[in-house]
Amino acid sequence: MLGALLLSAAPAPGVPAASSFPIGDRIYPMLGQAGLDVRHYDLDLTVARPGTLELRGEVTLTLAATRPLAAVALDYLGPAVQEVRWNGAAQAFTLDRAAGKLRVVPPAPLRPSETARLSVRYAGLAVQTPDLSLLTGWQAVPGAGGVGGANYSLSEPVGTRGFMPVNDHPSDPATFTVRITVPAGYTAAASGLETGVVSGPAGHTFTFEQAVPIPAYALAIHINRFVRVDSAPVPVGVGGAAVVRRDYFPAGLPPRVAESVRAPYRRTGEMLEVLAGWFGPFPFAAHGSAIVESPVPALETATLNTMPVRSSSERVLVHETAHQWFGDRVVLADWSDVWLSEGFATYAELLWAQAQGQDGGEVAAGWYARLQGRPTRPLAATSAEELFDQTAYLRGALALHALRTEVGDVAFRGWLRSYVAVFSGQPASTAGLLALTRRELGVRAEATLRLWAESLTLPPLSAPPS
Repeated sequence: MLGALLLSAAPAPGVPAASSFPIGDRIYPMLGQAGLDVRHYDLDLTVARPGTLELRGEVTLTLAATRPLAAVALDYLGPAVQEVRWNGAAQAFTLDRAAGKLRVVPPAPLRPSETARLSVRYAGLAVQTPDLSLLTGWQAVPGAGGVGGANYSLSEPVGTRGFMPVNDHPSDPATFTVRITVPAGYTAAASGLETGVVSGPAGHTFTFEQAVPIPAYALAIHINRFVRVDSAPVPVGVGGAAVVRRDYFPAGLPPRVAESVRAPYRRTGEMLEVLAGWFGPFPFAAHGSAIVESPVPALETATLNTMPVRSSSERVLVHETAHQWFGDRVVLADWSDVWLSEGFATYAELLWAQAQGQDGGEVAAGWYARLQGRPTRPLAATSAEELFDQTAYLRGALALHALRTEVGDVAFRGWLRSYVAVFSGQPASTAGLLALTRRELGVRAEATLRLWAESLTLPPLSAPPS
């Protein structure tokens, strides 16, 4: 697989070797393009053989710029590109697989006052991206005897580029229209609301609209022989809107396993109510989960959590559901601040446990005991290996608990809601959160949070600020 990443397409005639203009992320410095604002992705995928990496796709990106751009450099490692069009006209391009960039030089620079439509048609094998212990991106689950396979996206942090061209950085969220064509007998599911199903010679085409911007890694796509379970909507959305609820379970699960797996999902309505009580309205029109039969981590894919069978528990489910606020709606400015996603989602586990009658202080003490005597670090990660360690999860959650202990529940709840309101759809950072804390709660509260964020050692569980 690594060999495939090192192949480079020949430059198209007349296309200069434009700079990638990367965003400069501290963990993934070459990803994304500074100054590029993708407003919308319109994605058509055809998967004729579920359970394989084969796919055909066409994506049209609605682009804007925050500064004049002489070239567009999308992140892409996926199937062979067949055609690129700029505002409907054929356009030369360079596909540099060594750099993971699809570069296009438009007829004229893209200026901040303009928008443009860039379309890319491609076909072949999706490319999975090695990241830590996982192959991220487009997942293929072969069926028994080559029959009845499944596919899904599992792209955090940098896997989306393996199956579609993308500005693959969380600081550039966008809306999505997704159409997925699958053979008869299969169901497709994706982020957003299902707006139609059309039957044709190639099978069934499912269409989904994700109308609230999300980071590209959080895009959910699932293909399987599913049993879809619809539940009563919950009025916890923006303005009291009813949130559509749907879950997708593999049709082939044995009855006893299916019953055990489904049990936690019957409580998602309660989870939404508890979390909305702390964080504010649920930010999307739909919520649910798609269950996969693979030994992979659960992932907070937007509006449709990706949940392995083995991870179907209330604790994991409430964690991933909290990410709909923190990670999917409040997006990261930089991957080094991933604790802003994982720490908040972990703290949601404590909030749910308290709602079930458990002592939140005991939960926090248990987390603290797991960290004592182990190497620790400030909350900002410095390498990919630190992104999903216990510091990001447990120390991040304990930072929130220390702040809550300092200011009390009423002020803490107001602070959580202010954070979501201020940073919804906006790149969040530790510096931004500290500034918000100072404005909302004062200097002492900011000092408490800063101690947990920046100390080289693990602060005492009830440490006073210096």
